[in-house]
Amino acid sequence: MLLDNFRRQLRQEAQLWQDEGLIDADFYQILAQRYQFNNLETAARDRFVFILIAVGATLLGLGVITFVAANWQALNREAKLTLLLSLFLTTNIAGFILWRQPASNNISPRGRKRRQQVFGEGLLLLGALTIGANIALLAQMFHISGSSYELFLIWGLAVLLMAYSLRLASLGMLALILVLIGYSIGCLDGYFSQNELTWARLVIQHMPLLLGVVFVPLAYWCRSRWIFRIAAIAFVTSWQFHLQSLQVLTYRDAPPWIAIAAFALPPALLWSYDDLLFWRVSSRLFQPFARTLARVFFSITFYYLSFRWLWSDPSVAYYTEFQNSHLATSLPFIDVAIFTVLALWQWWHLLRSTGNMERQGIDFKTIFIGSLIVITALLIFVHQAITPIPAIPIFAFNVLLAVLGFELIREALELGQRRDFWGGLVLLTLQIISRTLEYNTALLFKSLIFVLCGIAVIFAGLWFERYLSSLPVLSTSDNNRS
Repeated sequence: MLLDNFRRQLRQEAQLWQDEGLIDADFYQILAQRYQFNNLETAARDRFVFILIAVGATLLGLGVITFVAANWQALNREAKLTLLLSLFLTTNIAGFILWRQPASNNISPRGRKRRQQVFGEGLLLLGALTIGANIALLAQMFHISGSSYELFLIWGLAVLLMAYSLRLASLGMLALILVLIGYSIGCLDGYFSQNELTWARLVIQHMPLLLGVVFVPLAYWCRSRWIFRIAAIAFVTSWQFHLQSLQVLTYRDAPPWIAIAAFALPPALLWSYDDLLFWRVSSRLFQPFARTLARVFFSITFYYLSFRWLWSDPSVAYYTEFQNSHLATSLPFIDVAIFTVLALWQWWHLLRSTGNMERQGIDFKTIFIGSLIVITALLIFVHQAITPIPAIPIFAFNVLLAVLGFELIREALELGQRRDFWGGLVLLTLQIISRTLEYNTALLFKSLIFVLCGIAVIFAGLWFERYLSSLPVLSTSDNNRS
């Protein structure tokens, strides 16, 4: 989608250059052949057709399932089983044949083949959707008991096998969504309170490890940025849930490595992530998003840890012992050990000096993020292992939040990026307003702070836009690199 937008904009600029005489017709034809200008409308039409087929396949599947459910009691067991398997096999076999079948018509064979593939992919999605209905109805028919989250986990893992087999990003996204739905339902059902050890409980308990081991390679296999993005966000979220980062800070006898792993390990993994460490990967396809997510994680973490009530308010503190809590018996020790070793290995590759010109030297960003990771780990260690003085982490995390905001603004001024500038400005403004509301200040003083923040945001935004207009226009490669 982003590449198509670039090609469309390049075609408009190339036509303008040709009209102005900057390039001739031969050079325009070279650009048109290299970037396939003639296929832009076909690609947009194929995306629209695929969306229509996906929506239609979903509605068709729901209609078939509803029709079967309405006549379910009138059918015997053999007819039910035959109907379910026929629906599943028909949609998947027809979808696979259309998806793999080459074009037989000599008129526009490439477009015809693409339309066949789109329609076949829609049928495969319909077949993947029927898997859940088959599992649920077969379990009901043979009186197999189970939870709803187990259904979604089995369904997601089955679609995952299809995604790996066919190398389809749409099936990979569907599998990831189904697994996350099962994970969410399982967490809401309170799987921690269950005593029996089942496969579904193991999957939920080790969900961060499953996301990293299964769905990250799938993102490379399908070359899908969205699979990696959703998997990375889900990894950070599930990691915080399993380690219960905000709660573990309130235990007086909790081991400090738990909170350190919760707050320092995710940004360490994300910032040191390098696509080139994978076998047969020659481009950094997902590293920019991983580093952006590391900054977002630090922004949210520093903001939450800068509040006074988290460290010093006794009404929210847990006075029970950590060893007597359910968290002590449900911690994913294996996951923590694996990701710690992986983070150390990634940072070793990041920091070491090699002959590759792209990896020589340590840039300021890496030093800055590494310092934030070390300082965060030291603050948590001092608070939980040495002496719990609330004033130290409150002051330190407020300083770290301000430093992160100023660093984002500094980088935005250096590279001319609006996203970093507004991100840093929002962090600083949110910090000032939060501290004003948190502490017992006069209402007149709060109104003054609000007015000053509003004026500062307006003037800073106008000044930054004027600053951007004074910068020289970057080339396309420079914009992509930044």
